[in-house]
Amino acid sequence: MSKLFRAEVVSNLTLNDKNNLLTLKPLEKVLKPEPGQFYMIEVSHTYDPLLKRPFSYLRRRVAELQFLYAVRGRGTSLMKKFKEGMVINMIGPLGRGYPRPRKDCMPLLVAGGTGIAPIFSLAEELPRKAYILHGAKCRDELILMDELMGLGMESFLCTDDGSFGVKGTVADALYDFLMHKASPSNHYVIFACGPRQMLEAVARVASEKGIRGYASLEENMACGFGACLGCAVKTIHGYKRVCKEGPVFPIEDIVW
Repeated sequence: MSKLFRAEVVSNLTLNDKNNLLTLKPLEKVLKPEPGQFYMIEVSHTYDPLLKRPFSYLRRRVAELQFLYAVRGRGTSLMKKFKEGMVINMIGPLGRGYPRPRKDCMPLLVAGGTGIAPIFSLAEELPRKAYILHGAKCRDELILMDELMGLGMESFLCTDDGSFGVKGTVADALYDFLMHKASPSNHYVIFACGPRQMLEAVARVASEKGIRGYASLEENMACGFGACLGCAVKTIHGYKRVCKEGPVFPIEDIVW
């Protein structure tokens, strides 16, 4: 099966002033994605803009793929205009996703803002209990809370301004959990996605507490399959391509 395929827009739901939920129906047989993998999505049928945009998938249904995106620039502004029935070109699934946690590990799923997308896809496929920590700047940017509650996992929500949940960052919430709520009998492993500053803070907490983890990096990409080297990040093993060797890396490997 080819990773290049066409997909029809099923819906393009506005969640709030910044975020949309895009549902696509592949028109050909496609490969099954793994949590943390991503797709390159065509935003225009013209050559302006030329490049597709990368998005981690949120949810895979029998015949549909769902993506969460924030309207930030020209590409996502064009995506906001996608209408039902429109057909676009896509490439994917691409990259390396999250490894499955070992049976003796308790997953801590840590998301910031739209970083909830790959975390949600992972949470849906976990066969065991896990904890979800989701943070955002304010209440309006806490996305998919009902869907998170529907997973049946214990969730900790926080906002920078205190407008919902605990006041503070998701890294603060992670530190508080490990200090006051974690069980000494559990072996925890972190799975995180969000803005780089948030991931760096999560990495510091993980290092201080001696916990291993994995982070999905959000970087600008041009090609999506490792040819252009535009998304390289520094690791303890040298520079690595987020689209090819990532987007998921061991959190302790990244040079922040």
